[in-house]
Amino acid sequence: MGGAGPKRWRRRGLLAAWMTLWSLPALASPLDLVNCHVEFVDPVCLGYDAQFGQGRQALLRAIDHSLDYLGTDAAAMAYEGYPLAGITRDRVRRSLVRFRQLVATSHSAQQLQTAVNQEFDFYRSVGSDGAGHVDFTGYFEPTYRASAVPTAEYRYPLYRRPGDLETWAMPHPTRAELEGTDGLQSAGGPLAGLELVWLRDRMEAFLVQVQGSARLQLTDGSVMSVGYAGRTEYAYTSIGRALIDDGIIAEADLSLPVLLEYFEQNPEALDSYLPRNDRFVFFKATGDSPPIGNLNVPVTPGRSIATDKTLMPPGALALISLDLPMVTAADTWQPVAVNRYVLDQDTGGAIQGPGRVDIFVGTGAQAGQQAGLINTSGQLYYLLLRQ
Repeated sequence: MGGAGPKRWRRRGLLAAWMTLWSLPALASPLDLVNCHVEFVDPVCLGYDAQFGQGRQALLRAIDHSLDYLGTDAAAMAYEGYPLAGITRDRVRRSLVRFRQLVATSHSAQQLQTAVNQEFDFYRSVGSDGAGHVDFTGYFEPTYRASAVPTAEYRYPLYRRPGDLETWAMPHPTRAELEGTDGLQSAGGPLAGLELVWLRDRMEAFLVQVQGSARLQLTDGSVMSVGYAGRTEYAYTSIGRALIDDGIIAEADLSLPVLLEYFEQNPEALDSYLPRNDRFVFFKATGDSPPIGNLNVPVTPGRSIATDKTLMPPGALALISLDLPMVTAADTWQPVAVNRYVLDQDTGGAIQGPGRVDIFVGTGAQAGQQAGLINTSGQLYYLLLRQ
C-alpha cells in the first residue's frame, strides 16, 4: 500500500524548511475514522509493517519515549484542548501500552497486523486536499566540524538560550539585530557571552538552526551534540522561496545542493538572504545523546515523525504509507513501498497542516542522502484502541 509518489526525486533534505507551504483548505477535522477489512491477512491491508522483524527494538524504544512524554504535565496540557472528540491522553497512552505488548509478543508482521486490526481503530489524516493526500519529506541530524573556542577559521557561533528570553519585549529582535547581516556582530547585543560553539561555515550554522540539532566533531577530537533550546517568536521565512521569487532559481530546479552551490558561488548573497528569516534558534549541549524532538524525548531513526502539533496528537502511534528511498547493494537509491509504524514525536516550522509529515532518518552523511531524496506523497494514519 505504498504512496503514489514520483519515481524521479529531487534532492529534498532541508527543503521542508526552504519552501513555503500552499494555503490549506479549511477542514472540520484533521482525521477521519477508517478501517481495513481483515477477513484475511494481506500486506496491502492496514497495519502490515514489513520491517517489523529487524526494526522491533527501535520501535519498542520509540514507544517507550512516547510513554515517557505522556506521563508529563506538558502532555496533560497538550491534550486538554485537543480538538478531536474521542482522542484523549489516556486513550493514546492505553493504546501505546497495548501496542507495546503486541510488538513484544508477536512472532511476525502478519501476526502483529492481525492483532492490531482486531483491537485498534485507524484514523486517516485528511491531508492537504481533504482526501488523504499527505506530502512526506525527510530530516536528519547533520554532522559538522566545530570548535569550542573562536578562531580565525571557526567564526560563526551557535548560541545558548538567553536566561531572560521570556521577558524580551515583543516583537523580538530580528536575526539581523541579533547577529548582524554578516552573522558576526552579536558581541554588542543580547547574545553576547552566550556563544556555545563555533562553526567555520555560516551556512552550516544556519542549517543547524533549520534542523534544530546537530552532532559536532570538535577540533580536539571530541564529539558534541547540540539540541533545540528555544527560539524567537517569528514565522519561518524560506530563503529557497526568496531565491525563487527573485528569479534566481526556478522552482522546479530548487534543491539543497542547488541552493548551497548558489551561495558558495555568491557568498555575499548570504548577507541579503539569511537575515530575511527573522526566526532565531537557541541550543543546548546534549552530550553524546540522541537528538531530541519537540516533545523533549529522543527521536528514533525511521520510527519518529514530525507533524503539525496544533492538529495531530502528540506522542501518538501512527502508520505511514509511502514510497521510501532505500539504499541498494550497489550503493544506489531505489523507491520501496513502505508501511511502517511510527511515533509522532516532533514538529517543525515548515510542517504545517494535516498534509505534511517529516520523517527522521538518522545521523550523518547517508542519513542526509536519504532525507534529501524523500519527496513523495502517501498516507498517514493514527491508531487508537477501540473504545
